[in-house]
Amino acid sequence: MTVSFFPRAAFAAFIVLVPASWASAATCGTGSFESWLDNFKREAAAEGISQQAISQGLNGITLDNTVLSRDRSQHVFRQSFEEFSGRMVAPRLAVGANKMKQFGSVLSRIEQRYGVPGSVLVAIWGLETDYGVNIGKFPTIRSVATLAYDCRRSEMFRAELKDALRIVDQGDLSPADMRGAWAGEIGQTQFMPSSYIKFAVDFDGNGRRDLLRSAPDVLASTANFLASHGWKRGQPWDPGSENFAVIQQWNKSEVYSKTIAYFASQLDRAP
Repeated sequence: MTVSFFPRAAFAAFIVLVPASWASAATCGTGSFESWLDNFKREAAAEGISQQAISQGLNGITLDNTVLSRDRSQHVFRQSFEEFSGRMVAPRLAVGANKMKQFGSVLSRIEQRYGVPGSVLVAIWGLETDYGVNIGKFPTIRSVATLAYDCRRSEMFRAELKDALRIVDQGDLSPADMRGAWAGEIGQTQFMPSSYIKFAVDFDGNGRRDLLRSAPDVLASTANFLASHGWKRGQPWDPGSENFAVIQQWNKSEVYSKTIAYFASQLDRAP
């Protein structure tokens, strides 16, 4: 669900009433990062996030200038569908076909519950992180805090930072576990923290929603995202269909969405 190059599903936006002095003191880019962070901690506590999660997640973190540099140097995605799909699908098709077999029973149960075919989920899984091989190494909370302090998209990332702390609070992941892409995406299909909170599910039944290590949780959570955005059970997903519009809620880039649809169709035809 990559924010950096393929802007995706709308992030949760909400207004929280906090004391005016906190809100003004936590204004983006003003004062030191440390003073901004102290005010943010009070704001998070006022919204019911536990002191333990706040301390575990935020104590000692520093501004990451590498994240700021990457955020400010993004390039417009200019590859055609033919170029992008040609580069991305062929090297992943054989592994994807094997994943379809390896997780066949899990994918079948997921489709029964959410209505989303396994080929669509495996296509997303492969495109996002090479089936969990390349999930990213940036500390999630540090990245999101950096972008929340910066003024370019401060409100969005302040909300994401609170949701990252809620993931810790709910016991799904520890701050040390939370590593991913530079803009805060987590897990094998790259959920932003807000999407993690809304759509992650514990499909393997171990009591935690683990999108870093549990393939059943990863695949079911991805299906839950698509189902929650209106996926039509048993219907096609080719461009122009209702289900293709749902795929575009995953990633609003038409080239990326068409590649997901094409990859899924290729997986369905694979031996």
